[in-house]
Amino acid sequence: MTQGIIFDYGGTLDSRGVHWSEVIWAAYERVGVKVSKSQFREAYVYAERELARVRHILPDDDFLSLLQKKMRIELSWLSAHGLLPAEHAEEMALAVAAECDAQARACIAEALPVLEILSARYPLMLVSNFYGNVDSVLRGYGIRHFFKGIIESAVVGVRKPNPTLFKLGVDALELAAADVLVVGDSLKKDILPAESLGCQVLWLKGKGWTADEDEQTHPRTITRIEQVLEYV
Repeated sequence: MTQGIIFDYGGTLDSRGVHWSEVIWAAYERVGVKVSKSQFREAYVYAERELARVRHILPDDDFLSLLQKKMRIELSWLSAHGLLPAEHAEEMALAVAAECDAQARACIAEALPVLEILSARYPLMLVSNFYGNVDSVLRGYGIRHFFKGIIESAVVGVRKPNPTLFKLGVDALELAAADVLVVGDSLKKDILPAESLGCQVLWLKGKGWTADEDEQTHPRTITRIEQVLEYV
């Protein structure tokens, strides 16, 4: 019987289970960034590594600020490799960031009534691989108050798929793992680590990073955040 719920954040509450690379790529296409998808993916990976290497993201950054910094890194990389005119990089970075923020806000709007219902019935925790500013992101989107607490990789020094991150969430709820439901968008990083602890799980499955991920299956799979209500 579920007595508490742990949510992942990025990809779960803010993109309907779709990998964020796909959200950003769609924004590139809408804005008119004329690069191939393989070139974009190189820039995406470079930016993620740069953000892990250097503390560009600060604790007070909301999601739009995060996106603007991330898109500047991506488009600067594309420009430096001769794939984008340098004079357009800043303008396009801001435009892509705005598109992505709008998409995230739409997804949060869908998740909000679900969080309202669940938080009235259960304690909720958020467990996320993030940049150290997820508290500010949640506050910016008006959903921080739904969560009893946050376990964030950049703060605790552990990243998923290490199940320790979920163990910290379970311990914070002061419940047995078997009584905790974990909702996440990644089979590898959320569902399997949580299952290894004995938690209940729900995989919010959207388009992943690879074709292999898209082909994977799990008996506890949903495609819309509101389906969580059917399992508790």
